[in-house]
Amino acid sequence: MNVWDYEQRFEQTLDAGAFGYFAGGADDEVTLRDNVAAFRRWRLRPRMLVDVSAAAIETTVLGEPVSMPLLVAPTAFQRMAHPDGEIATARATAAAGTVMTMSTVATASPGEVAEAAPGAARWFQLYWFKDEGVTHALIDQAVVSDFRAIVLTIDAPGAPGRRERDLRSGFVVEAPIPAVEAATGRPTGLTPAEVFALVESRLTWRDLERLRGMSDLPLLVKGVLTREDARLAVDGGVDGIVVSNHAGRQLDTVLAGIDALPEVVDEVGGEVEVFVDGGVRRGTDVLKALALGARAALIGRPVLWGLAAAGEAGVRDVLEIFRREIALGMQLLGCVGCGAVTRAHVQSGPDPT
Repeated sequence: MNVWDYEQRFEQTLDAGAFGYFAGGADDEVTLRDNVAAFRRWRLRPRMLVDVSAAAIETTVLGEPVSMPLLVAPTAFQRMAHPDGEIATARATAAAGTVMTMSTVATASPGEVAEAAPGAARWFQLYWFKDEGVTHALIDQAVVSDFRAIVLTIDAPGAPGRRERDLRSGFVVEAPIPAVEAATGRPTGLTPAEVFALVESRLTWRDLERLRGMSDLPLLVKGVLTREDARLAVDGGVDGIVVSNHAGRQLDTVLAGIDALPEVVDEVGGEVEVFVDGGVRRGTDVLKALALGARAALIGRPVLWGLAAAGEAGVRDVLEIFRREIALGMQLLGCVGCGAVTRAHVQSGPDPT
């Protein structure tokens, strides 16, 4: 019926360690919970007697047509949710007509994902490794495999947040991670902390210019939560910004993504495309993101829920559930398309729960 049904099956499907890794957040998980709760504090303001007979939800991102303003966020270690992992997600996302963002720490290579869904729109999420040769090799693979953009994650400088569920369970990654194997020679058996220790912690905004010189692909940064960093990112030449708190998994008690979105859009929304992730569970959440200035929203955990339950078919169903909800919400909001959803269609208020 909805993506929450898939979440219930998710917990029943995975072992405790993998479930804790995918479901958990940092410290007291305040931000993890607030990512979802924050959407409830924003209320929609529908307009009546608007001709919505031809309402449509198609849009473009970075000039690429997509079937709806919802993209797939990067999530790691997908073969720990289902044996087909990123291959299933790539096929399902391609069938849905939207963009898959593949994680650096995927359990498949860029070439395997490209072969699974030839011609599909996909972005490559990049962790800048301390071994710059590995970073160059990853970008080269993304270019050769026809990825359309690089998404640099900037909120994990050399360490994961303190994810206590992982520490309690002693979670280790039992699936192969091609990028990590290239950096360490170890295919499996690493903890998240050992994986993140490979990420460079000395990066600054000045390094964006160097990264842009590694390929001609559009560059986005993921992990921005303030207007100040949004301005530095745009001044550094990025093509897009993903407002994100890493799904509540890095620094706890930071702003929910949807609450940080307005100040980022106000600062740079007229210069680059702005996206948001974290806590998107309903089509109405996507409409609220559009109203606050996002070009599109991204989902991570709901994709994993569908993947664990039924592989490619489960991911397809999750995306189809969102498509139906977005389309119905667009019509009931009194908007004929994504560009018609504006700040006038939303207002803040107390959490109704």
